[in-house]
Amino acid sequence: MPRGSSEVSEPMYFVLAALLDGPLHGYAIIKGVAELSGGRVKPSVGTLYGVLDRLAANGVIVVDREETVDGRRRRYFRITDSGSALVRAEAERMHEAASVVRGRALGAFFA
Repeated sequence: MPRGSSEVSEPMYFVLAALLDGPLHGYAIIKGVAELSGGRVKPSVGTLYGVLDRLAANGVIVVDREETVDGRRRRYFRITDSGSALVRAEAERMHEAASVVRGRALGAFFA
């Protein structure tokens, strides 16, 4: 959800999608987002934590646990039920929107 909006930005969408398989820490989320987006979305650490903060403030993700690895704190984030519903609804919305364009493009192609 971009500031002041109920929309899901592309980075937010891919962060939520990455978390569908289970809790992840920041670096793993960055890798997951890059993989799921085919390399199109590669959030910086600062961008990622801004996205995570907004998602957490909206109750769609929560901190699952924290651990210390090599003296550094690592937080794992988990998607909530409302987060799962949000990302699935966004996927459906995008699918429906894409079908409009695909249908028009194919209609023009076969005309």
